[in-house]
Amino acid sequence: MLRGLMNLFSLCWKPFGPDGENHETNGVLGVGGGTTGGSREGKDGLLWFRGIGKYGSGEFSMAVVQANQVLEDQSQIESGQFGTFVGIYDGHGGPEAARYVCDHLFSNFGAITAESHGVVTAETIQRAFRQTEEGFTTLVSELWGSRPNMATVGTCCLVGVIYQQTLFIASLGDSRVVLGKKVGNIGGIAAMQLSTEHNANIEAIRHELKELHPNDRQIVVLKHGVWRVKGIIQVSRSIGDLYMKHAQYNREPINAKFRLPEPMNMPLLSANPTIISHPLHPSDSFLIFASDGLWEHLSNEKAVDIVHSHPCAGSAKRLVKAALQEAARKREMRYSDLQKIDKKVRRHFHDDITVIVLFFNHDLISRGAVQDPPVSIRSALEL
Repeated sequence: MLRGLMNLFSLCWKPFGPDGENHETNGVLGVGGGTTGGSREGKDGLLWFRGIGKYGSGEFSMAVVQANQVLEDQSQIESGQFGTFVGIYDGHGGPEAARYVCDHLFSNFGAITAESHGVVTAETIQRAFRQTEEGFTTLVSELWGSRPNMATVGTCCLVGVIYQQTLFIASLGDSRVVLGKKVGNIGGIAAMQLSTEHNANIEAIRHELKELHPNDRQIVVLKHGVWRVKGIIQVSRSIGDLYMKHAQYNREPINAKFRLPEPMNMPLLSANPTIISHPLHPSDSFLIFASDGLWEHLSNEKAVDIVHSHPCAGSAKRLVKAALQEAARKREMRYSDLQKIDKKVRRHFHDDITVIVLFFNHDLISRGAVQDPPVSIRSALEL
């Protein structure tokens, strides 16, 4: 029976092209990265975008801009008869953890969901996160002798799952999802943040860390105006960052800046996501999923207003461009001049930014119907 459920799940989610052949996702946007949902893509320097496309419960828009020498953000949309899975993975210390999560989290989720007869719950998602963390830990252990700095890479992880008429949001780190919700009868819109952020700059997170580590007066340290766990890292939850979770990886030969002066008696970071469920309502208009690079420059309200005030097509690109314009304004420069700055140097002005906007078709959702064909898109290793 389990094998049959696994096969059913695979059929529900596997992307098929318009002529019926199977299109395997190869991890590169714009080079056959799965079925596109009928969307068209474009590229403008370091900015890549899909203007508009269809997924199971409506339409989507997607955009990525690179700032680092190597793109550390990864993302994906998977949609089929089963539902929809969206992931944004904002890596730090290198791209390896984000790439690993993009390669494995959804497949782990699929296998676990098949075991539970196709039912999605918070526990299903939590198990998928746990299995992904365990898999990455095994990889780091295997590579310790040749690539010890794999223990110092990690990734934030923001996932949305639409199952029947329920939206699940799971988060590690400081990526964010905001709901645009219709209010009143005259076309008003409100911004509602659905995700919880795990960043030491947030007072509640500092309080949480101090409660978890009552005997460590240096569990959070203010360094150069920024609160960090042990004065090293801002996020308190992630996939990876094993040097902050297991004492065996907090030693030579990793870089001295990552090594703690005292023994680690318990994990300092967690891979346990905050998960919420949100019953979808006809007033729920759209979702904005984005890495923290967007939210450094745009408020929740500003982002929702930008999407609400323009056509759906191009929404994600429009948000990225607004963030870049604000980043340029803060440095008293023109947007056109910022565009001329190449990756790596660009990181001094803004972070990698990934945005996925999902628009809801409540007629489909209320009927339990899903649009064909299935969609499978994941972001590029490089832009």
